[in-house]
Amino acid sequence: MAEQGKQDAIQLLTEDHRKVEGLFEQFQKAGEDSEKEGIARRICTELKVHAMLEEEIFYPALRGKIEDDDLDEAYVEHDGAKVLINDIEAGGADTEFYDAKVKVLQEQIEHHIKEEEKESGNLFEQARAADVDLEALGGQMAARKAELMEMAEEEDGLPPAQTATMETQ
Repeated sequence: MAEQGKQDAIQLLTEDHRKVEGLFEQFQKAGEDSEKEGIARRICTELKVHAMLEEEIFYPALRGKIEDDDLDEAYVEHDGAKVLINDIEAGGADTEFYDAKVKVLQEQIEHHIKEEEKESGNLFEQARAADVDLEALGGQMAARKAELMEMAEEEDGLPPAQTATMETQ
């Protein structure tokens, strides 16, 4: 059991999933373009931070301890989302296909969440069964998340999402 105030890596990632699912729901209900744009930017920030936590800390700790094919697929799924995230951030709610891009991003993220936590043999189940200190990872991830969220609040914000598995223009 995690100490009071601490959480393991999977708890942290699951909370991120619930938060972004809620933001997608808010986006779908939003009316004004300015409201939609604000919510979409929050979605993009949350997803960029989440992907960085998984790619910098969580996935490397699991490499060789769970199905590597599942990790490879997760990286590729992240990259597909990053392309949309960067496109959404570069535009505004008044740009062509904006709502459609956010909707497709939502669908991609829902699929990714299903594979990480909801279907049988999912990534999180494999991680719990592996010889990995999830509490230590959770501590590292929480510290990195605080650092990234602080960067996101600064004037320049986070840089565009960088893909790991694909060549972009």
